[in-house]
Amino acid sequence: MTGGALELQKEYALRFEPHREYRQRVWQVLCSHFFARLIPPDARVLDLGAGWGEFINNIVAAERLAMDLNPETASRLAEGVRCLQHDVSLPWPLPDGSLDVVFTSNFLEHLPDKGKVQLAVTEAHRCLRSGGRLICLGPNIRFLPGAYWDFWDHHVPLSDRTICELLQLTGFSIERSVPRFLPYSMSQSSVQPPLALLRLYLAWPLAWRLLGKQFLVIGRKP
Repeated sequence: MTGGALELQKEYALRFEPHREYRQRVWQVLCSHFFARLIPPDARVLDLGAGWGEFINNIVAAERLAMDLNPETASRLAEGVRCLQHDVSLPWPLPDGSLDVVFTSNFLEHLPDKGKVQLAVTEAHRCLRSGGRLICLGPNIRFLPGAYWDFWDHHVPLSDRTICELLQLTGFSIERSVPRFLPYSMSQSSVQPPLALLRLYLAWPLAWRLLGKQFLVIGRKP
């Protein structure tokens, strides 16, 4: 196991293990009450920087793939999810136009520099079919100028505006941009609100403007 892979394992265990069960329940709600509207059940979906697979394990799709360097990812995935242990900034082991959706959550800011982020987005564009979607969710530095850096492995400052610009430079059109979507670190803190409140929150976009600290940007490949 490489030093980088071992470090990933340690970071995930330190950050997520205490809240693992709650995180799973949160993502069940997010997938069923929001992201399922964006992802057809017959789609081929890749979770980019899948981590422990909370998104890809809970989304309904015809084919589900998870890409991450963490060697523990494979053991965390649900039955039927294919794991690609791969550096996302290198050419992906997938054919051109072979995906319907690429989803990434709280991942791009962990890449070592902007060049790596651009390479990953370029590969997503290559692998998506015409009309395919890239769905990006992440902490918005415009609303988290200090707390953004509380995580040791946050390297790249990103906002809804920078992601929109990068996607357009890479060949995507912007289908939707929400500067304030989810609260920050909602499934990592010791405070665990009832999931009924999360369902209400997703159904009431006005609350996003008050509490949202993460962006949601959806790009479409023309």
